[in-house]
Amino acid sequence: MIDLLRSASASPLAQTVPTDPGTTWVKDELAAIDAPPDGDTDPSPEAKWPTNAKRTGMYGVVGPRIITLPDGRYRLYYTQITPRAGFPAGANDYGNASSQILSAISSDGSTWTPEPGVRLTPQAGGAGDFRVVSSEVVPTSDQSGRLRMYYECAGGQQGKPNSIRSATSEDGGLLWAPETGVRFGADGGYYSAPRILFLDEGRCRLFCCERGTGIISALSDDGGLTFHREPGVRIAPGHSYDSLVAFAPEILRIEGVGFRMYYAGYSAANRAFVLGAFSQDGLQWEKQAEPIVSPGTERWDAAKCSEMCVIRLPDRDGQAPRYRMFYEACDGTAQDERGVWRIAGATSAEMFRTG
Repeated sequence: MIDLLRSASASPLAQTVPTDPGTTWVKDELAAIDAPPDGDTDPSPEAKWPTNAKRTGMYGVVGPRIITLPDGRYRLYYTQITPRAGFPAGANDYGNASSQILSAISSDGSTWTPEPGVRLTPQAGGAGDFRVVSSEVVPTSDQSGRLRMYYECAGGQQGKPNSIRSATSEDGGLLWAPETGVRFGADGGYYSAPRILFLDEGRCRLFCCERGTGIISALSDDGGLTFHREPGVRIAPGHSYDSLVAFAPEILRIEGVGFRMYYAGYSAANRAFVLGAFSQDGLQWEKQAEPIVSPGTERWDAAKCSEMCVIRLPDRDGQAPRYRMFYEACDGTAQDERGVWRIAGATSAEMFRTG
């Protein structure tokens, strides 16, 4: 979570909330961001389509990351997956697909309007015709007012070596200029879903998934340009709901209490969950036994509930703090329970209990 309304600098305050958003969430009935339909061969970033248009999973939208802007609005960054030349299956053949990073804007955290233009193309991001994925947007540490985007740069089929790279924006998050070099992953490994946690004294911690290992972390002492891997594994797969993969953490600092993590876990190739963990120090995490959000009979997430983010909604007099979650959801309607990926939403049940 990045809340520029609370702190526009690279401060722990931008990721601090007064209460734990909890483990019970009420899902939305409609998708927040839908995938383009099969019939749109060149989908415009700002386009909207009928919900009943034909979709088979050729296109998909995943990897939601949201910042609260200084004016109180919200900007959602997400990854749009499209077919790559010669590989018409698109998102249903993810390893051979292409993707780009788009954005949408909202004044209330519920209704989203896709914004014109592409925030980052794979070509600009260093991935050729393949994929830039899972953007993490944070303020830079130099007090310049710039933003930095960390993203997965995948210049080949899934599983091939990739890296975490970065770009900066000087206009509040619309125009992005890639930075030179690799922020993390120059060792030939496969890394995904970068997340940044601001620490005291100007340092920051990068969380990401290392294929075959789980969620790891690396520390930066220079404002997030170079990272040194920390010993150990923050979240390793192996429990019932993350026996195959654990990745994509969303971390909130709970004021005076500790750290709440939501993360994605795959129990099998065709089933994914939003899971939870808690930590006192941000390094040692205790998993929760049961999922936070599970696949259900809902139209959008019948097979998978995966990579997520959380925002805090504006306070209301006499009510407890309110939160919303956005996650990538797969309907399982294609072969092997693949299908259409959309961005879905849910609201902390505490909001309903307090009216």
